[in-house]
Order: sequence, then C-alpha cells, then structure tokens
Amino acid sequence: MQSFIFHNPTRLYFGQGQLEHLKNELSNYGANILLVYGGGSIKRNGLYDQVITILNNANKNVFELSGVEPNPRVTTARKGIEICKNEKIDFILAVGGGSTIDCTKAIAAGARSEEDIWDIVTKKTSASDALPFGTLLTLAATGSEMNPGSVITNWETKEKHGWGGSPYTFPVFSILDPVFTKSVPRDQTIYGMVDIMSHALEHYFHHENNTLLQDRMVEGILQTMVETAPKLLEDLENEEHRATVLYNGTMALNGMVSMGYHGDWATHNLEHAVSAVHDIPHGGGLAILFPNWMRYAIDENVERFKQLAIRVFDVDPDGKTDKDIGLEGIEKLRAFWNSIDAPSRLADYNIDEDTVEEMADKTVIANAEFGNFKKLNRIDAIKIYTASL
Repeated sequence: MQSFIFHNPTRLYFGQGQLEHLKNELSNYGANILLVYGGGSIKRNGLYDQVITILNNANKNVFELSGVEPNPRVTTARKGIEICKNEKIDFILAVGGGSTIDCTKAIAAGARSEEDIWDIVTKKTSASDALPFGTLLTLAATGSEMNPGSVITNWETKEKHGWGGSPYTFPVFSILDPVFTKSVPRDQTIYGMVDIMSHALEHYFHHENNTLLQDRMVEGILQTMVETAPKLLEDLENEEHRATVLYNGTMALNGMVSMGYHGDWATHNLEHAVSAVHDIPHGGGLAILFPNWMRYAIDENVERFKQLAIRVFDVDPDGKTDKDIGLEGIEKLRAFWNSIDAPSRLADYNIDEDTVEEMADKTVIANAEFGNFKKLNRIDAIKIYTASL
C-alpha cells in the first residue's frame, strides 16, 4: 500500500426526505442560480416542481440549462459557461444523473476561467477555480456526486475524455434520495448497475501489496450488487433496493475504497473511445468490454483474478489451475451481466469491424499507452475491440 492523503469535502445527504436540506444549503450563496438538468424525466416525476418551489421560496433568481446529453457535450457545457458569465451566476444546481453532474463540473470550471473548457478537459491547461455547485442525484451509476471527476464528449472531433482530480470540482453537497431514482427505466437502471460494478473492478486490478481492507471493501460492493441487482429488476420501484444500489454507486467512486493504490481504468478508456464514435450508453459499452479486457489481462497477475473469482463469484477451486479459476470467474461475471440483460457484443449496437481502427486511434490520443494494471497500446485496443465484436 502506498502512503496517501485523503480528503473529500462533499457533504452527503442520503435517504428519504433529504431534499429538505436544500434551502439551508442555498442560503450560503448569492441569488443567481443556474439549474442544470437533462431531459424531461425530472418534470415527469415531479422533482423539477419541488426544486423550483424551494428556489422560489428562497428568493433565488433561477436560470436554466436543460437538455444535457447522456454523453454530455462540450458544446452544452459552453452554453452553461456563457450563462454563468453573462448572468453573474453565484451557484449551480445539477439535478439528474452523472451526465448532468459531469457537465455541471465543466460549466463550474469554465465559468471561472478565461480558457476554453475543452482545453481544460484535454489537460492542455488546468482548472484553477470553479463556481460552487451542488447536486440532486436521480440515477445510481457514475459516483460523480461525491468526486471531482467528469467525462465530456466533443462530438465534432469524436473525442471523449475523463478529466478532473481537482479540488475545485467536488460538489459542495449532494442530496441522494432513493425516491428520486424510482422512475429510472429498466435499461438505464441496468447500465447504471454495470457502471457501478465496473468502477469497483477498475479499483480491484492493481499491483500494490497489503491492500487487505481495500480488497474486502471492493469485493463487498461487487457482492452486494450481484445480490441486489436481480431483486431491483424484479421490482423497479422498491425503495430499499434503490437505496442499496444508490449507496453502492457513491462508495464505488468517492475515493473511500481506493486509498493507497491506483486502479487500472483502461476499460473506461476503451469505452470512452467507443461511445465517442458511436454515442452508445456508457454502461452498455462497459458490459461488453470489461470481460474481454479481463481475458486479455489475466496473465498479468493470475492470483488477482483467482481471488476475485473465489471471493465474489464463489468459484470452486478444487482440481483447477489458478488461471482456470480466474477464467471461470470472468465467465461468471459475463453470465451475471447477461442475466440482467446487459449487452455482451458490440454487434448489439450495430458496431462492426469497420470502425475498430478509428476507435483504437481514440484510445491513444492523450498517451501512446494507457492503463495501470496492464499497459495497453493501440494494437492491444484493436485486439480487445475485435474480441468484443
């Protein structure tokens, strides 16, 4: 385990009825509020009206940016930045899932910078400040509600990049009420659960020693998701199951389980390239790619895969080689995701070999190699994409 410093400044309000804290939180900021959200779901489920009532009762001047995309565009972030600068916005409130929050982080950073936000996203420069912002989470998936990271797409150049890691892009507060997630449709619920498990798996694959507690915490998230996902899909309005998945999503990517080591994140890089070219759901792409990355990387540290297979997927090790145990664990992960109707092939999104090389090019725009557990290059990306067709 490496030495580390941990600090997470986001105040988390979790559970039913936590929206009541919004007014007090907003009292710490000026009158001009930018409300950021995606499609019409928050209007259909009544959350929009609740939020507007609270904002009006708090005597706030509300400006709105709606229509944030599932893979949020830099063009949308630029619109928000323009509103912030023109209207002298004091605080941004993101109401939605991870895409809305990711876009809000870009807006917050860009509003306090003279640089174009895409230059910050692509790390040509860095955020030196950001407008304060809070979140009301409506989808369990990305963990963006309690971390500084963000993923933004440039559709004109067909690039999608993760960025952040800045002390300025943590939400000040996040309100998580499982009631807000009950209206999430089945397919988006599935994608979110795959995303949560993928975050846990990205953490799990590393080469540090003495991470006994961290391993058990990650395994606990994975086991809980395996246990809860089928129950939730049988009863999409079950608040207890929604709450369990919601909490797992936050814990999987708020830094709590990854103190003292760095995970891999190559599969996320691979998926970002796919959805940059084809605009597919992030969780769907991860469901396709992760087992194929695992098969490709297993020889890097067979013991790690063996441990995962036994502890999380209950693989019986008797009479099997370590690699056979690890491969069986990978097959059990694939079978589990199949059982909850997650996609398993790029063909499920009508993606064929025609764009494999284009996608591979996108994986190495920032660096010729990517990943930490196993270093990958463009040729490796082509092989993993081809195996995923």
